[in-house]
Amino acid sequence: MFSGIIQDIVPLIGISEKNNCRTHIIKMSSNLLSGLKLGSSVAHNGCCLTIVSIKDKKVSFDLIKETLDLTNLGKLILGDKINIECAIKYHEEIGGHLISGHIICTAEITKILTSKNNYQIWFRISNQKLMKYIHYKGFIAIDGISLTIGEVINNLFCVYLIPETLKRTTLGIKKLNDIVNIEINQQTQTIVDTIERILTINKIKNKINNKIVF
Repeated sequence: MFSGIIQDIVPLIGISEKNNCRTHIIKMSSNLLSGLKLGSSVAHNGCCLTIVSIKDKKVSFDLIKETLDLTNLGKLILGDKINIECAIKYHEEIGGHLISGHIICTAEITKILTSKNNYQIWFRISNQKLMKYIHYKGFIAIDGISLTIGEVINNLFCVYLIPETLKRTTLGIKKLNDIVNIEINQQTQTIVDTIERILTINKIKNKINNKIVF
């Protein structure tokens, strides 16, 4: 599990292409490497990956086809910057919200609005059916960053960003049409799905009752 508080931005320094698989290599700081080992989880742009090799400060991760298809990681090239967060430990502060690291879809940046005291980014998600989980003031993870949804209009939503977030994450260097990873809030998804199931069950019961002749 992760909290959506980015710990570092690192460049992708190595890519090894394989059949339906790819290996990414990044260079991590000594501070973040402390306590990590083979099998440890590290989120890359919000996607939970497993360490498969550690050589000095160079750390390798394997990405399978499902990961490449569902996230923006397969589109990365050498030198691209990645948001990094190590898995949280018990008794650590959760500054954002609980994130599983399981990306549900991607989103495209459709508009960036800037002013002296405001930075606003609008997104369109790739799977419009998932808009039912995106609500005003709800939590969302964008490229692994814990954020609050600012507005929802039709099939678009936006977030408002403070200078500190722009400085500490890759959102400060994103451009129009860039693709980001999306993880919706699991509590929101559970509530929406549960209500839909209850409504469906009640509708079926009503149909059955209406057909019964006394």
